[in-house]
Amino acid sequence: MERFISLVLLSLFLFFNNDGFFLEVDAAKRGTGTATRTPGGNLKFKLFHRHSPQFGKQGVNGTSLGLPRSKMERFRQLVFGDKGRLHTISKKLAAADPERRRASEVKDFVELPMRSAADFHIPQYFVSFRVGSPSKKFLLIADTAGILTWIQCRYKENTDSNVHEGRIFLPEKSRTFKPIPCSSEFCNKYISYSYPMRPCNSPMALCSYDYSYEDGTRTIGIFGNDTVKIGLSGGKKIEMTDVLIGCSERTEGHRFEREKNINGVLGLGNNFHSFAYRGAKKFGNKFSYCLVDHTSPRNLVNYLVFGGIDGSPLPNMQYTQLVFSFHNPFYGLNVSGISVNGTMLDIPSEIWDVNINSDGGTILDSGTSLTYMPKPVFDAVMEAFKAPLSKFKKVEIEWGGLGPEYCFNDTGFEEWLMPKLVIHFADGAKLEPPVKSYVNEVDDNIRCLAFFTGDHGPMVIGNIMQQNHLWEFDLWEPRLGFAPSTCKLENKKKSKKTNTEA
Repeated sequence: MERFISLVLLSLFLFFNNDGFFLEVDAAKRGTGTATRTPGGNLKFKLFHRHSPQFGKQGVNGTSLGLPRSKMERFRQLVFGDKGRLHTISKKLAAADPERRRASEVKDFVELPMRSAADFHIPQYFVSFRVGSPSKKFLLIADTAGILTWIQCRYKENTDSNVHEGRIFLPEKSRTFKPIPCSSEFCNKYISYSYPMRPCNSPMALCSYDYSYEDGTRTIGIFGNDTVKIGLSGGKKIEMTDVLIGCSERTEGHRFEREKNINGVLGLGNNFHSFAYRGAKKFGNKFSYCLVDHTSPRNLVNYLVFGGIDGSPLPNMQYTQLVFSFHNPFYGLNVSGISVNGTMLDIPSEIWDVNINSDGGTILDSGTSLTYMPKPVFDAVMEAFKAPLSKFKKVEIEWGGLGPEYCFNDTGFEEWLMPKLVIHFADGAKLEPPVKSYVNEVDDNIRCLAFFTGDHGPMVIGNIMQQNHLWEFDLWEPRLGFAPSTCKLENKKKSKKTNTEA
């Protein structure tokens, strides 16, 4: 039985999260079989945060992607997105999946650049994705909790759907698109196990889905296989044939009705049919990503990488066990405690229990912006921060519900005045984030602790806490490697003219 495989909520995804990523992949020539292996090549996808300057400014031409109008607006969007994200996590944690999966052993690796991107009430990262023969580019939400990859589409005469205003995939114009019959064994035995299906009304009907997200977004369409072509570093291309694609002829929900630049979702969750599974299986049992600060300059990008990283391992790389759950697409971690200024906090041990039947444990989620702490953890951390924060005037900000519970006027603020927070893992590894990763500037002269809390649930380490680190997921061991990084993934062998973006 293959090892369990899933992708961190890079929510590198999870769908409709606080931070979204877009991925670019090229669909290509007709072919059969599996993806071509290219020894020594790197496949890169750029991951764009929703607030990335690559998208310009929000509000231009009706877009909700890009730079917000102000620092406070940016932070409010992140907070609002986290509310929906946590709802998604809680729903997925409640759904049991009895089957474990594992990654198959392979040699090559795939690297994807990712940039940070903007609104949707739930921040997300986006990627640019090419599909069809000839290929056509689409902007997709990178959903590490999603298992369905779908594109806004119109299949032949089926035009009674809500007509999409953005880019549309036309399967009949792709030489490699193969619709899946509803009566086929693949549809009834395999696809139906993973996806919510529509009834088969006739033997000639196509395999179709009716997929809903926790935020109310709904997409309806048919399944088909097509070929994607992905650029490797060095200018080479690899092909992935028979990739399962959803042709969504109807999409309901304000996200896609409001944002015409977004054309669908790239499913990166734990499922045999997800793009994540195909990528990891074909290009190595490892994947990694590196997230730069959301406010980074235009020329800095995030990367998602399948396989190993070019060059020598980072000198300060630490490793800790990955905990695969039976019932969700998230990556669990064995946290043993939190220290502040070298002193371990008094937190009940059951908080860190990763037992499948418990409400504890820790999740690493790139789809959540802030870090969510169960109340016992949050209370202990806040108590440790009380004395240092007393030097600053507290500022009350109404977040409309869930949000940072402590903000202050930062006149006279210096990072060295803040306590040093460290997350300790059971096997000895320690995450020591910089102060800016947990004390965030939200407006001129106002900073907030980037923590929020609730009554229960696992601790969720959000993407702000993960920034400026390389995160490497070894699905075979299984283990998580991490180290401080500038997120500049450079291939010393490539020429200056080589375009390494997928």
